[in-house]
Amino acid sequence: MWSDAAVVAADSGGGTPISTTEPRINERIRAPRCRLIGAEGEQLGIFNVSDALRVADDQSLDLVEIAPTADPPVCRIMDYSKFKYEQAMKAKKARKHQTTVQVKEIKFRPKIDTHDYETKKRHVVRFLESGAKVKVTIMFRGREMVHAERGLAILERLAEDVKDMSIVESQPKLEGRNMLMLLAPVKKEPVKGEKVAAGDVLEDVDVDDETLEAEVETTEADVETTEAEVETTDAE
Repeated sequence: MWSDAAVVAADSGGGTPISTTEPRINERIRAPRCRLIGAEGEQLGIFNVSDALRVADDQSLDLVEIAPTADPPVCRIMDYSKFKYEQAMKAKKARKHQTTVQVKEIKFRPKIDTHDYETKKRHVVRFLESGAKVKVTIMFRGREMVHAERGLAILERLAEDVKDMSIVESQPKLEGRNMLMLLAPVKKEPVKGEKVAAGDVLEDVDVDDETLEAEVETTEADVETTEAEVETTDAE
């Protein structure tokens, strides 16, 4: 038999939640009696299900079995359609804020040549730039295990080559005939309030004076010019 405290916990989400499967509602409820909770969460006591259905019907609401395994089952009066809609919105919001991190895998051989290494490194760079983690695997065959340091050298070389965009989340380790390393992308967050100076934007860019006048508003303090380079008028 459920205590009043247990019923309150079930109702507030702190105890037995509504079943993840579709709960029985209204005439689908099989139990002859139920412990009834009102639309505002108030305890109404033990009711015959037929009487509980009338109470719900008088309020144009549904009778929902929220704890079918209790003795007697716990039912609540609610707008079930509204409840389902609110739950769907909560789930959608949770998915929106959920971050899914992909883990890609790239495989190397200990005797890989320079061309193949560069090709595979480009794949690693592409994965990291897309925000995925990269599991790098060195595959040993036969007596290659005797020279496991060759595989370690490849992993260390790769980690050094992509150090500007990644960190080594899991250091190289042997698992059976494979040596593994996990790389994670570095998150680059812009500094708040930081502005790019006009001089930085125009640095190393070839533009003529007419383009500067049409596209960039500058002052004499921003750009140093000479009379020979720019013809100006008194109106300017």
